[in-house]
Order: sequence, then structure tokens, then C-alpha cells
Amino acid sequence: MRPYGRPPLTAAELLKHPEYEHVTWDLKPAQKGKVAVAEGRGGPIQISYEVHGNGPTKLVWIMGLAGFKTTWQRQTKDFGHGQNTNRDQSTKYSCLIFDNRGVGKSDKPLMRYSTSEMAKDTLELVNHVGWTSQRQLHIIGISLGGMIGQELAFMVPERIASLTLMATAPRLFSTVVNIPFPTLRQYFTEFDKGYFQNLRDRINMFLPKAIDDQLDSIKARTFSQPWLNEPDAEGHFPTNGDRWAAQEVTKRRDVEGFTRRGFILQAIAANWHHKSAVQLNRLGVQVGRNRILVIHGTADKMITQPHGELLVKELGGEEKGVTRCMVEGRGHGLQMEWRRDLTKLIAGFVEKTGKL
Repeated sequence: MRPYGRPPLTAAELLKHPEYEHVTWDLKPAQKGKVAVAEGRGGPIQISYEVHGNGPTKLVWIMGLAGFKTTWQRQTKDFGHGQNTNRDQSTKYSCLIFDNRGVGKSDKPLMRYSTSEMAKDTLELVNHVGWTSQRQLHIIGISLGGMIGQELAFMVPERIASLTLMATAPRLFSTVVNIPFPTLRQYFTEFDKGYFQNLRDRINMFLPKAIDDQLDSIKARTFSQPWLNEPDAEGHFPTNGDRWAAQEVTKRRDVEGFTRRGFILQAIAANWHHKSAVQLNRLGVQVGRNRILVIHGTADKMITQPHGELLVKELGGEEKGVTRCMVEGRGHGLQMEWRRDLTKLIAGFVEKTGKL
């Protein structure tokens, strides 16, 4: 139940809320700027980035579909500044956050986007900030960012200290297909229905309709309902759902940072991402399966749990060293609704793999 049975705050109410102006936290980076990438690949493309903290442990946070780099603000605070215990983490970790091509303060060129090209953008950015040593990079990617993380690990497996893949997939497929089908043709017909429905679902998030209807629709697909109904973890809005909605309204009011073109181009990149079982097995060997962590919410409606299970299996499985974490009852937005536990899990995994 929502507190006192109250309905969600409307966009108009959110804009008037005293906390609205503070939903994007004022976290001061140690370094920030833009770097030109993709020279000779259709560029140059300017990528906007920030580094939080000055520690020796290098964390690369790769955001998902249409997410600004500030969507990582909880993790940026926990790892690049101080946790709620007021422990300063900035001398332990360095956190690289950035806007992927197509969103935020980065360029949004009209061209085909792919997860492999976006991974090359990321690699050039990492090189720019000087993180070039072997086994130095702790990659954390969510959703589309997890797909980009897979591609990045393929490119430089020897530089990966750990690879955390959250709420993501080796490839998108329909999880409602009933097998076996009478004919192979029927199977692929049903598969295509699921594939294109997935793409339509993402693009529908951008179709013109009342903003409050959009917020309700996206919330329902991105988060678990119990978490949405809980009181705001930061203590200012009525619920967690209201805080998320305020952040989403802020993003949508940034008409230069959040565009229809960038959204659709990123969505197409996610839907065309494809890594085979053979490729993933090789990735597990090259990176080291004991360096790979797969996290997925069992209530994820955006990229359903079978995608995460398949990823674990094709990387080699738990029996060969892949760490599997299926989070009961949680949705797609794990960086928000599972923040405390996620921080502990990633911190422990990074520490463990840093000693390998």
C-alpha cells in the first residue's frame, strides 16, 4: 500500500515540491570534461564524462537506455564520495561515469548505433583518463550498459579486473514462446513477434501522451510495485516512486539531453545486440569466469529473468566460477531499488577480484 493510500504525485505536483530542485545530487567530481571519440568511425563524437574519487580501484559505470550519467548518483555517492556512514570512499575508489552517445551532454549523431561501437567509445574514454593497465578495470553495466560491457570485455579481456552485468542479456528474445512448435518457420515467426514487441515497448515509452500516463507506464515496467509504494528512502517525497518520477520529469525537461532520436537509436542498438553461446563461453575463458558477476531481478519486466539466467549459463555457469545473483522480487532498476545491498555486493566482489 502507498502511505496513507495516497495516489502518485502528478508531474505538476512534483514541479512544485520543495525537494524537486534537489533530485539530482550536487556531487563534485574530481575530474570532468568531454573527449572526442570515434575518429574514423563516423565521428568525432563528443562524450561527456566525470570521475568521482581519486582512489586506486577503478570503477567504470555504464548506464542503460536513455539514462543520464547522473542516474548512477547513488553509486557515485557510495563509491566516489561517502556512504551514509560518512565513510569517505574517495581515496579508495575512482568512479568513471559518462553519457553514452545519444543522451545527456554527449553528442547525438544521426547514424546507426550498435553496442560494439558504443563499447569502442567507452574504451577510448577509458584510455583518455589513463586507465590502461592490465586487470585494472572494474566494469559495471546495467541493461544496455551491460551489453556494452560485454562488448568492451571482448575487446580488452586482459584489462578487465571484474565484469558486473546487471539486468541485461546476451541477446533479446521472447520469453513467452512455447517450444516445441510444429515447424521451424512457426518458431521464428513467434520469435520475431517477441523481438519486435520488445522494440515497440521501448519506443512506445517515447510516444506523445499525457506525462502522468507515461510516468505510470515506465514505473510499472522498471520497478517492483512494493518498492515504488515504500516511503522515499531519502525522506522527502511521499514514496520512492515519487522520487523516481521527479528525476524522470527533470530528465524529460532537458530537451537537448533527452531526445527522441537519441532514444530510438539507443533502443535499436540494444535490440540488435547479439552474443552467441560460443562467444560468451570464450568471453568467460578470456576474462576469467571468477571475475564475472551477473545480477538480475526476478520481477524485471523490461529484460526478464530468463535473459539473466541464459547469460550465466552461456558464460560458463556457476559450476565453472561465474557468480550468479538473482534478486527476489526486484525489478529492472536495481541501482535504485536495491541500492544498499548492491553497494555491499559490488564492493565485496571488487575487493575479491582485485586480489586475483
